[in-house]
Amino acid sequence: MGKIRLVHKHGGKMMDEAKTPEGNRASVVALGILSSRVLGLIRWSLMARYFGSGAHADVLRAAFQAPNALQNLLGEGTMSAAFIPVYSKMIEEGRPEAAGRFAGSILGLLTAVVCAGVLLGVWLAHPICSVLMRGFVGDAAEVVAGLREVDRLLLAVDMVRLAFPMAGILVLSSWALGVLNSHRRFLMPYFAPILWNVTIIGSLLGVGSVIGFTPGDNGASILPETLTRLLTAVFLGGVIGGLMQFLIQLPSVAFVIKGFRLSLSTRVDGVRQALAAVGPALAGRGVAQLSAYVDILLATLLVEGAVASIGYAQVLYILPISLFGLSVAAAELPELTRIGASSFTRMAERIRAGLRQGLFLAVPTALGYIALGYVIIGAIYRGGLFGIDDNWLTYFILATYSLGLLATVGSRLLQNGFWALGDTRTPARMALVRAIIALVVAIPAMFALDQLPVSQVTGAGSSTLYFGAVGLAAGSAVAAWVEWIFLGWALKRRLEAAFIPWRAVAEMILIVLISLIPTFAFWYVVTQNWSPLWSGITVTALFAATYLNLSNLRGRSELKAWLGRLR
Repeated sequence: MGKIRLVHKHGGKMMDEAKTPEGNRASVVALGILSSRVLGLIRWSLMARYFGSGAHADVLRAAFQAPNALQNLLGEGTMSAAFIPVYSKMIEEGRPEAAGRFAGSILGLLTAVVCAGVLLGVWLAHPICSVLMRGFVGDAAEVVAGLREVDRLLLAVDMVRLAFPMAGILVLSSWALGVLNSHRRFLMPYFAPILWNVTIIGSLLGVGSVIGFTPGDNGASILPETLTRLLTAVFLGGVIGGLMQFLIQLPSVAFVIKGFRLSLSTRVDGVRQALAAVGPALAGRGVAQLSAYVDILLATLLVEGAVASIGYAQVLYILPISLFGLSVAAAELPELTRIGASSFTRMAERIRAGLRQGLFLAVPTALGYIALGYVIIGAIYRGGLFGIDDNWLTYFILATYSLGLLATVGSRLLQNGFWALGDTRTPARMALVRAIIALVVAIPAMFALDQLPVSQVTGAGSSTLYFGAVGLAAGSAVAAWVEWIFLGWALKRRLEAAFIPWRAVAEMILIVLISLIPTFAFWYVVTQNWSPLWSGITVTALFAATYLNLSNLRGRSELKAWLGRLR
């Protein structure tokens, strides 16, 4: 008892998934997230070409963010902190029936809360948008005066009424992810989001083909009504795709779960313990979500295009956090929970190993964004309505965010240690500190930089885009480092072991700097005049290959660990 044996046939032999090396679990998570993120990049690449950095692009980003309170407060992060530790412990103790009843009660309670949240969001969409997107409120008067063609506030209200049901369905999908992760089933929950991206892409391309607008068209003859139809297609596709993402996981859940019974009871064993952990977890997630909402509000106060440009940069910024932070963290949390307080030494060793492995790929990504970001962004977004000035502004935002990328990945991995110890309060407190510091730095910086046109610095493009959004990114970067350092200090006090591997990070940085030398030389001599797409692909591939080969020559253990995950 105490070990779940999931037996499969593979190559004529029997494979016990419970005995599969932990690294392989993280590689499945990483591969699933990578597949989803690659499709996400394709999705955002198409949307950038269709909408550029104009009014519809601002609405697209802001409306997607509006219902995130549901998804971020009740989704994967809260499941990791509250549901997975309790459910995994029951499985480890050989109580699958109790675990099934616990999962049924959690799903029932979660569904009730989600339905209430979705209904309120749809009903209160106008006041929500009026507060959250304060900078859009004056659009109506400007439309009447003939100063603009699109009332972003009214358009955002319509899109938010579609975005809330989408977010609610995705929250329910995170429950299925929590169940499958606890049974060490990582394939389906991390590949299911592919359906969400594919559905949105299909909806956008389908409607675009019907109305005769392709991503390569320039903006000279595009009517606002055409862009509005395309925008509606994106959100309708999101609702349908979210439903498919949830439903496709249910057969796998039904296979592993025992004793499942849907209920709203809080008396089921484990429910009150999970709910007790939800409060502090919600506090931490709530602070982060409030900070994200404040960022949207502030961005809408800037020149048109700021919200969209931040969104394009964040897509790339979040990619390594998901791939190299969340993939390791998702695979490690059930194992850390099983260790619990029985051995602080073993727990510290696992956390340190996971941290080094996550940073091994986060370090070159962060420095690569800073050094090669303009080329990378051009490869992904350039074309259609996304021009040179959009490329430059998105690059400066991404490069500034990247200054805090290592710290953000590190913080996500350190949070696992606190959650495994049943401590959700410390990460919550640090999230509050991070949010405050980010605001203190960002507000003066963004308004000062919003007076500086992009074209004045780059000498390219028009003067309609300004650098204000870079100030928001600067606040995020500074606050990320404060959070990581203090989380490392707090966990060191709990487990009596140091966690932040400064020496290893320094060597990784040195390898990156050496790798950039041939990369820049190749770009300058060979690919500088190529198309943005092929130049970006070639330069990025050369940089990655050089870094990995030099790391191999140095005998970096983290590279061997990642290669072991892929076998």
